[in-house]
Amino acid sequence: MSMTHLLEGESGRMVFNLTQYLPVKSIIPCVFLCFVCISRLYAFPVNENNKHAEAVKVYTVGIVPQFEARKLYAIWKPIIDELESRSGLKFKLMGSSSITEFEKKLLAGEFDFAYMNPFHSVMTKKSKGYIPLVRDHSKKLQGILVVHKDSALNNIKQLEGKVIAFPAPNALGASLMVRAELANQYKINFIPRYVKTHDSVYLNVVYKKTVAGGGVQKTLQHQNPAIKNQLRVLYRTQTSAPHPFGVHPRIDKHIADQVQRALLEMSNSNESHHLLLQVPIKKIGTANYEDYIPLLKMGLDKVYSADGL
Repeated sequence: MSMTHLLEGESGRMVFNLTQYLPVKSIIPCVFLCFVCISRLYAFPVNENNKHAEAVKVYTVGIVPQFEARKLYAIWKPIIDELESRSGLKFKLMGSSSITEFEKKLLAGEFDFAYMNPFHSVMTKKSKGYIPLVRDHSKKLQGILVVHKDSALNNIKQLEGKVIAFPAPNALGASLMVRAELANQYKINFIPRYVKTHDSVYLNVVYKKTVAGGGVQKTLQHQNPAIKNQLRVLYRTQTSAPHPFGVHPRIDKHIADQVQRALLEMSNSNESHHLLLQVPIKKIGTANYEDYIPLLKMGLDKVYSADGL
């Protein structure tokens, strides 16, 4: 039978009268087959959407604010972009106005990944805190006390009763380690002034708002020469493994491994190694909790502030 057997319906459309040419018993299997095909057709987009939703999950990254916000963003945004390219994951930088604010967010688990104070790895261990993934293997973290280059101070004991600037109570090298040694080892009484960032510490000393200030070598080196050249290091503390880049335990291990591999690869690439040098991280390597156990012997708990104030 030819196409001339197509019949014209009342609406003027051409329809094919299937029942006229096929027995009812033959129609039922055909209809069932059509339903199966349609159901499968609609199932595929749902699965694809699920895969897409998983692929575009955005992981948050917190960075301890050692520098002012614009400088911190300029250093870390290119690193995060490169990390996305190498890992195939998506990340979002989450800012903190101060070290104290960063610490509160960290302890609340607001970040998926974080570049943090080493002491955080120790103090959050009991509450399943952040797991160290990588750190700089080229040097140790060490707190320093700086004074104005023209200052008459040349002995740490001369700080008795003096006002000293610190970025925050719980900044490890720049505050905890310095204050712990002044108080526990030298029995020096001093007046702390917390000014939020390392940059502010150095400015307070340069403009003689305080006689001394706590910092770390890497942030001092990052200062504009006009600031750095007006400062002199008066004292250096014991050393510790430097800041780790860690992951919250809620993140799947295979994701954490992807991020760790990507960061290690960046250090071995001429195109991206210079990005890590801005942190500065000169020689990146793996990190673990055991790297930071020596911190427990420094008496930091005696000067640690539970509320960050």
